[in-house]
Order: sequence, then structure tokens, then C-alpha cells
Amino acid sequence: MRFLIAIASAFCISTGAAHAQEPDPAHLSLVAGYKAAFTCSAHFNAGRTVEEIDGDELHRIYPDYREAMTALPDAVIDEKKKTVTVSYEGGKRMAAWRPYLGCAQLPSGDGDGSISKLPYVKSVWDRPAPPPLTENLSDDLELSQTVNNAFDRATYGEGTETTAVLVMKDGAIVAEKYREGFDAMTPQRTWSVAKSIAATVIGAAVHDGLIKIDEPAGLKVWSSPGDPRGHITLENLLHMSSGLTSPTAGNRTDDVYFGGGRVVDHAITNRLVAEPGALWRYANNDTMTVMRALRERMKNDQQYIEYPFWRVLLPLGMERTFLETDWNGDFVMSSQVWTTARDLARIGLLYLNDGMWDGKRILPEGWADYVATPAPAQPPLTRANGAQMPGYGAQFWLFGERHGLPDGTYAAQGNRGQYLVIIPSRDVLIVRRGFDDGGGFDIAAFSADILAALEN
Repeated sequence: MRFLIAIASAFCISTGAAHAQEPDPAHLSLVAGYKAAFTCSAHFNAGRTVEEIDGDELHRIYPDYREAMTALPDAVIDEKKKTVTVSYEGGKRMAAWRPYLGCAQLPSGDGDGSISKLPYVKSVWDRPAPPPLTENLSDDLELSQTVNNAFDRATYGEGTETTAVLVMKDGAIVAEKYREGFDAMTPQRTWSVAKSIAATVIGAAVHDGLIKIDEPAGLKVWSSPGDPRGHITLENLLHMSSGLTSPTAGNRTDDVYFGGGRVVDHAITNRLVAEPGALWRYANNDTMTVMRALRERMKNDQQYIEYPFWRVLLPLGMERTFLETDWNGDFVMSSQVWTTARDLARIGLLYLNDGMWDGKRILPEGWADYVATPAPAQPPLTRANGAQMPGYGAQFWLFGERHGLPDGTYAAQGNRGQYLVIIPSRDVLIVRRGFDDGGGFDIAAFSADILAALEN
């Protein structure tokens, strides 16, 4: 009997090991989608070469994607069709580019049949160029050295890779630097900085009377009698306290980001596990859901797809910003936005001016205070090692004296080191872009050093 058990155990171990070596088609599809999406966006949005993309956008990616990524064949770029295709064992993945909207991933197994069904934006930029940002570049040695330190891959964190730094004081650029291969016209993926851009679009919609943040999100899929998700408000979503379940950490929504999945199939279908507003849980799905709620209220898909451009990007002169969507026309504005350091600075200026731009109101009066006010439910503010973590407002992170920064400081933050830091008390903006790995860039220390340099 023991002999039979031993044989059975050995058989299970043997077949389990063999099974572990077999490629997982679902995982390969995600990794191929990652390569197709990033190659498409970096090439057609930013004009980057395949070699540059391999060195940055496809370097130091999610650890669980790295081995499969190295085994994939080269991406096939079709310059005429503006598509990128990546094959893998069992299939292929494709992403297609459009003006203003960047790249959308097509559903797996569809080939290019969905390209004609993708949303498009009309020529919104056919008008005089917006005035440039004011420049008053400083020759202060301490400020210059602090900026340079951000690029040395050590001062503010091992494994950091800075591509851009821009500092504004009193409405003017006082410092600006780019890594080789990047300049003021080079857009880069924002990752979760996009969430703060989404909050800006929602703010414009509030000002226009399209939505009210204290009302239920009102999604059709939640409208059945007795569905508790019907009680989730737009404010709950902005505060990351919807109460909906989400993957660990809430920021791995791979089926939408890399799998060609639709927002309506993956972001709004989760079940409720906590009372809305009672529990903070960082979730890409909450941001995608609040944008979906705006779409359902507008009831006109073309007006919806153009709304962020006409109401936010166009007035601010954000000419190098791409708001990417899924193939169903829903913005993936939790992460998939490509923009420049200068365009992010324009967003920051809008908030420093309490939603006013060139004498016109873009956001409701007080919206800047609203996004920077602590939400009722907060993330853990202190780690076991004593590190002071930022709080959370409405799609912005909150800093203050415990981080060595003035109270009232708030920031848009994204994976791999994307930051827009807004310091109202000092009339200062700090933009930092990167391709970080490891522990990440110490934005609080860097911002404190920038402020110290500006004081001298």
C-alpha cells in the first residue's frame, strides 16, 4: 500500500512538474498584449524606435512577465495601417493607433476586424497653437545640482531611471531637464497619474452640470432591484472606497490593460464586499468605473469620446497628450494616458489656479481643495518600519509635514516613477518622469530638496 502511495505521489509530482513547464496560453496572451500595446503607443505616440522601446518600455517590467517576454518574437509594426502585431504560441495580439486616442488593443483572436469599429476623435487641434508655458530658467547652482541628482540613479533610490524633471515656481518654468532620447515633446505613459487626469475630467463634468459626485454612479449593470452596488456614489469611486472586490493591491487589471478586455466586462462587474465609503482599497476599477458612469450619463458616445479634449486638453494646450481607450470606446484613464512633462505641468497649473485657465473656469470653484481633502476612509499611513505613507483624497495622494513637505501638498502618482507634485503654499509644481525598478524614486525627499533650493 505504501508502495502504491509512493508511486502515486511520484506520478503527481512528475506530471505536476511537466504541467508547470507547459506554456499558459492565457498568460502568453497577456504578455504578447503588453508588448503590442507598449510598442504601439511608444512608437506612434512618441516616435520611439524598437531599440529604444526594448531598453525602456519593455525593460524591467512586471517580474512575472519577464521570462515570457524574452521568448516572444519581434513586434511587427505596420507604418501604413498604424498597427503593431505580436505573435505567441497559439495566437497573436494586435494594437491599433488613432490620432489623439493613441493605441487600443484589439480583442484576442479577432485579427484586425475590429479596427473599423474603434472610436475616433475629429481634428480637435485644427486651431491656433496655445501660448507656451512661461520660462524663467534659474542659474542657481543648488537647484541645478538637485535636478541633476534625480538622474544619477542613486541619490533618490537605487534602480531609478529618470527621464524628465520640470519645476515651476510662480507660474514659470525655473528648471527642466531630460534624459537622452527624451525632450519636451516626448510623451510617456502616465500609469496611475492618469487617475488624476480622470478626476480633472470629472471635475469639468461637475462644472458643466453633467454629474453630481454625491449621487449614485447609476450604471445600468447595477440597476436591478436589490443590487447593493446601486448605492455606490461617484464620490465613493473617486475616493477609492467603492467597496467592490478587486485583485490584490487593486492595481493589476491585466485583462483590460494587456488582454484586450473591455472595461464593461472586467471593471464594473465585481461584487460588493464592503459598505460603500467605509473601506479604502486602491483599485484601477474605481477610476474606470467613474469614467464609464460619465459615458452612460452623456448618452452620446461621440460627444463622450471628445469631451475630455474639448473641455480640458484643448483649453489647456495639452497637444501631446493621448487618452487611450479599450476597443469598446471606454477610456482606460486609470493608467493608459501618454503625455509630456510640460502637459502634466499644465494640469498642475490648473489646480494651482483653482480650476481657472486663461480667465475661463474649467473646474468648479473649490475642486482643487476637494481633490486634496482626505477621504473619509484612508490607506495605512505608517508602515511597520515607520515609513510615513501619503494619504488619499479624490484620485490624488496627500503629503504634508510628516513627509518633510508643507501641509496641503498633493500629488498625482504612477507606476515606474511618474509624479506631478502640487505645493499650493509655495506656488510650486514638480514633475518627474521615469522607468524605475526596485524600491522606486523618493519623491518626498526630492521635492523637499527642490523647495530648499528654491528658498536659497
